[in-house]
Amino acid sequence: MNTTLHMPQQSRNESHLSIQQEVKGMIDDLMASLPEPNSLTSEERRGLIARYSTVLEGNFIYWMTASLIAVKSDEAREELLENLHEEVRDAHPDMLRRFAIAAHAFPTDKDALDVNDDLTKMRLFLGKLSAVQSLTTMAFFEGFIQRFMGYLAGLAAAQGSTEMEYTDVHGVCDIEHTEGLFRALKSEMAINPLAEGQELYEGARLLRKLMEKVIFNDKVLQAA
Repeated sequence: MNTTLHMPQQSRNESHLSIQQEVKGMIDDLMASLPEPNSLTSEERRGLIARYSTVLEGNFIYWMTASLIAVKSDEAREELLENLHEEVRDAHPDMLRRFAIAAHAFPTDKDALDVNDDLTKMRLFLGKLSAVQSLTTMAFFEGFIQRFMGYLAGLAAAQGSTEMEYTDVHGVCDIEHTEGLFRALKSEMAINPLAEGQELYEGARLLRKLMEKVIFNDKVLQAA
């Protein structure tokens, strides 16, 4: 299994369009690396859904909140607040939990420990409160989630589930969220540019590595 993904080169002077193209390329590479659903056993499907749930249920709102604390532009604040409002108002963590339970994939302690190291790196990274890096990271994540939903729903269906509210909702709403985060990034860069020595895609690469762990678990280590 080939899981070697696109490694972006970062420049502090990159244009907004080139950043969008770079992030899209990272998402394209990750999507292209997904294993064929027919090649997965029931336990492998269960584990993938469970690891995804472990990462998203307890961390997505936290990551968005960290990004909100970091930003200075009004447009970035407005976009992040709108996203958080929707997450809380519509109880997206509960939506995800119901999705995992219906697919017989409620996370175990092993599932949580499997992603713990890479998840910790993400938490510590966003704790640095670097606004431009955080927005780039979350734009990558929203874009990936939106495209990943069809694949995730297919895995759940193969597990016998018909509970698809989570994947249905995020397959639609995250299109606008991704576009909004790129607009927020442009606004933030204009008044609060990346600090000297910071790498624009550092967080996106950490998050991509975490998603590789979610998708492949030990298999990604064997392919490295």
